[in-house]
Amino acid sequence: MSSSTLSAVTTPATSPIATPTTNRSTRQVMASKRDSGGQQTQRRSSSRSIKRKKFDDEVVESSITYPKIQRSRTLSTTTAVSTGGKGGPVMTTIASPLPLTAPALTPTPEPVLKKSKPVATVSSKRRRYRNAHNNALKDIGRWKPSDDLALVIAVQQTNDLECVYQSVKFSCKFTLQDIEDRWYALLYDATIAKVAVAAMRQLHPDVIAQVHSKAIFSEAEENVLKSVLSTSQPSSDTFDQLLLKHSDVFLPQRTAKSLSTHWTLLKHYHLLPDQTVHPLPRHEEVINFCDAEEIIDKELQHQMPALYGSKDEALQQELLFGDRKTKREIRLLENEIPKWQVLVDSITGVAPSDFDNQTLAVLRGRLVRYLMRSREITLGRCTKDSVVDVDLSLEGPASKISRKQGIIKLQPNGDFIIANTGKRPFYIDSKPVLGAGSCLKINNNSVVEIAGLRFVFLINQDLIAAVRAEALKNQM
Repeated sequence: MSSSTLSAVTTPATSPIATPTTNRSTRQVMASKRDSGGQQTQRRSSSRSIKRKKFDDEVVESSITYPKIQRSRTLSTTTAVSTGGKGGPVMTTIASPLPLTAPALTPTPEPVLKKSKPVATVSSKRRRYRNAHNNALKDIGRWKPSDDLALVIAVQQTNDLECVYQSVKFSCKFTLQDIEDRWYALLYDATIAKVAVAAMRQLHPDVIAQVHSKAIFSEAEENVLKSVLSTSQPSSDTFDQLLLKHSDVFLPQRTAKSLSTHWTLLKHYHLLPDQTVHPLPRHEEVINFCDAEEIIDKELQHQMPALYGSKDEALQQELLFGDRKTKREIRLLENEIPKWQVLVDSITGVAPSDFDNQTLAVLRGRLVRYLMRSREITLGRCTKDSVVDVDLSLEGPASKISRKQGIIKLQPNGDFIIANTGKRPFYIDSKPVLGAGSCLKINNNSVVEIAGLRFVFLINQDLIAAVRAEALKNQM
């Protein structure tokens, strides 16, 4: 080697192999260039990619482990500085034992580092918030300000979204999931909450008062109402005193009338502390034909599910024949019930007879018994302006019953006809009698259901038989 060439070995003298310490040192190339002024400049370059924040899908993909690439460490690198005849010193990287014409360095692929998974709680919170936000935006046109106000008041009263779903009547039919999404959106979505609060503040005072009047009674309010005994006859002054004494418990919009209505409901359903559940009346203990048929069907489905689901025609015909025979026997037994009932009553003397010589029929409820002693009677709710023959408010809550709800009339042939003269429908043996003008035949032991109140219609068979005989004589 001549004196004009100066070689310098960069590897440690104790090891013939140069081990790169970092990725940056293995990819750096030192090259000297001579510029026009004769000065030596050095340029550093790197093949590393610019780091950027990864999205969720990339984070999941980067968490997949790949086999690490083993880098070859069999070459030793030397750097020699040589001076040419015309130019300045030139640095050349030599890989031994390869010839000097080999490339200085080859870029080594960067091993893929294993990324730790993101915290599950953060992603789940984001996903839950995003789902609630999307559901709230989807139903934003269905929720009215009055619905939001009713939802907020009901949750404050009960602290139970399921109870709100079962008790509150909104402008639209919302599911339990819709109510939960809307409530969470009002709590955690600042944009939706701001718009909803602004809309609720713009509601008319009459609408706000109406929503408050329909608010659910809280448990504390019901406990105060239960302090009034069922045996007492509370007046409006009694409930006014409750409002004054427990003003911190009741809502400011509560009135004595609303308290009286709710107390009447508690009394009707035997929810007051001093009440006990009474056994059913004697006439309701006798099973009727419809209930017996339903019980038989359920037992057959439970005992023979395979036979019930079979499509064999012969089997179906046999089952149909047996069903008809059973129903015929039930009808015969039901017809014999009054005969045996008279014998039992005469022996035991437990229950007096419901009929006399002037009673055509009886409309019997749980608390009150109405006697029909004329050929035509009116059903409804007595007020100051109108009076009816049968005041249904004596049986229970009658706020949804019209003042003149219906008419029961005895036909010349001995049949009873009930007609609807009110706005709301009622039911005879589960058959609806719709608006004004609709009528239906009513039989003995028929169940009459009017606005949640149930009655049993009993006919004086002996007196009706006499009426029919008289009608036949007149026709002849």
